[in-house]
Amino acid sequence: MINSSFKSYFSILKDLREEGKVLHNLIEILFVAVAAFVAGADDFDDVVIFAQERKEWLCKYIKLPNGIPSVHTFRRIFRMIDSKQFEKCFIYWVKSIARETNGAVVAIDGKTARGAKEADQDKSPIHIVSAWLNKNSLVLGQIKTNEKSNEITAIPELLDLLSIGGATVTMDAMGTQKTIARKIIKDNGANYVLALKMNHENTYCDVENYFKFAISEEFKDIPFQYIKTLDKGHGRLETREYYLITDIDWLEEKDKWEGLKSIGMAVNKTIRKGVKTEEVRYFLCSITNGGTFSEAVRTHWGIESMHWTLDVTFEEDKSRIRRENEPENTALLRKMALNLLKIEKKNDTKQLSYKGKRFTASLNESYLEKIMIDNILNY
Repeated sequence: MINSSFKSYFSILKDLREEGKVLHNLIEILFVAVAAFVAGADDFDDVVIFAQERKEWLCKYIKLPNGIPSVHTFRRIFRMIDSKQFEKCFIYWVKSIARETNGAVVAIDGKTARGAKEADQDKSPIHIVSAWLNKNSLVLGQIKTNEKSNEITAIPELLDLLSIGGATVTMDAMGTQKTIARKIIKDNGANYVLALKMNHENTYCDVENYFKFAISEEFKDIPFQYIKTLDKGHGRLETREYYLITDIDWLEEKDKWEGLKSIGMAVNKTIRKGVKTEEVRYFLCSITNGGTFSEAVRTHWGIESMHWTLDVTFEEDKSRIRRENEPENTALLRKMALNLLKIEKKNDTKQLSYKGKRFTASLNESYLEKIMIDNILNY
């Protein structure tokens, strides 16, 4: 039957179906759905096909006394599951995998489900804010908001669900808010590296002008930390320079940002096919170590890579799911599958892409079993 690890984290989900009319166990339905998404399913039609083809394998771990649930059953159940409760179960499960966040970078960013809009809508009403743990390259948690502008209220709610003590939280400019900085420091015991843009115009201009002045004076009498990295490949040469200044008593709004200890600048210079480009970004930081700053800025791309994987490998952007709780619950299924594929460590498949791993899992029951059973048990 389903191993105790999987059951212990997800069996607390409330089944909101009418008693006496339940033909399929909720935890069994979840197990089937996760296994199917690991093995290449992108929607519930695929899940049913997978279950029909792999019924004998599934029955090693679940009972399925009334056969394979229908597509309608899967959709109805994932519309009904309380998404907040499901998110909490997911977060507790990931904590058991990640074990700790101390010293790690936790990147937070939002993504709009573009395919979930109605024909008469200009944009999708579904926007999901996710947290990514760079230490294990795992999705740490998610929360749904109605649109991108609501990230400001969704991020504190997500932080309340996470346990990120000792981590360094990174966000783009949307999340650079005084209330969020305070929550990271005071409520979570974590640090932050927050992207600074023109949504805080005065502070941005002050920081930009100070760095320009410091560079023009070659940092004379200005203590700073500097790290430079070089990356070559595929006809591209990229130089990254990181500057961190801890002397910020001159900054007018310094005391309005909880825990603010430094300002940072990252300069990316790229040469590709003879064409030179340069990008300069500024940050507000609660850290004082240049190495920590460069790592936080550099590894924030992990959550963008996760979004790309969900779109390309799991076809999330093409999903038309949009009713009730189904969009965020299905998004969480994809992230469960992504995490399980990430922790798979079989030597002869470690170089496979996520797409390759999913295809292998669809063909090879032993490999699917390793992902769904062995990996969960070992963690």
